[in-house]
Amino acid sequence: MMRSLLFTVLSVLLMCTVAVAGARTLTVEAVVSPAWVEHAGGAREPLVPGAVLRNGDRVLTGSGARALLRMAEGSAVKLGENASLGIDRLVDKGGTAGRIVSGALDVAQGAFRFTTRVFGAPRASRDLNIRIVTVTAGIRGTDLWGKSSTERDVVCLIEGRIFVQHQDQAFTMQDPLSFFIAGRDGKRQPVAPVPAAQLQEWATETEIAPASGASRRGGTHRVSLAATDEGAAATLAGKLRTAGYPARVRAYRADGADGSLRYAVDVIGLGSAEDAAQMAGALRKAGYSPQG
Repeated sequence: MMRSLLFTVLSVLLMCTVAVAGARTLTVEAVVSPAWVEHAGGAREPLVPGAVLRNGDRVLTGSGARALLRMAEGSAVKLGENASLGIDRLVDKGGTAGRIVSGALDVAQGAFRFTTRVFGAPRASRDLNIRIVTVTAGIRGTDLWGKSSTERDVVCLIEGRIFVQHQDQAFTMQDPLSFFIAGRDGKRQPVAPVPAAQLQEWATETEIAPASGASRRGGTHRVSLAATDEGAAATLAGKLRTAGYPARVRAYRADGADGSLRYAVDVIGLGSAEDAAQMAGALRKAGYSPQG
């Protein structure tokens, strides 16, 4: 009986370890707001660097936004503006020698890029499916770009090899710098080489440019907005968060003899002074009044 109990305890611990590993498979590295994470229960909050994404979550980006996500084994997922990415059954399992990351990412809208060229050499093999509405790309270790729109789904293989499924057709793409288009009318174009200029245009859609107003893990810059009192600060912060910005209320003592308590709302985690200046401009354009 003691052996049976010990086996049960070890099994539970093993399952918990696998569950935790899977839950931490994807984290947020950088964001150009507005962007959100929508949880399985329907709650929505701003997408912020350092956040851990879990199965059932959906990442949403707004106009002009970008997001950089990091998988535990070192691969990167980049999202362009007006994108929707669902996370399904991601699991990071196995030991150091046989580690495998598996699961699916659902691209319902917008541009994305999956690449191993951002955070250094990957530390595991992959068994991932990226579903782009009508097309599924099976990834075993590669660099690809794709996009879903109301007219078509595009898959562009930059490097490596992918296994593609479209309707009743399955085939392998293994020629670097090639692309495939599936129209919403069910018609598909044959795989063809992608022109360098077209690839550059596509790649720009998912890149976070310097001084673009990005917040990043470890970012120390902020943009502050004044509030009249604590209630007004909470209202303003809530409005900004609903709009997809990483805002929080900050209390501070005023200079001078009275040293009274004042309140401000900070949009936090910006990667540089230039990013903060860009964010301040974006907030002014949206009708807010940043300080400075």
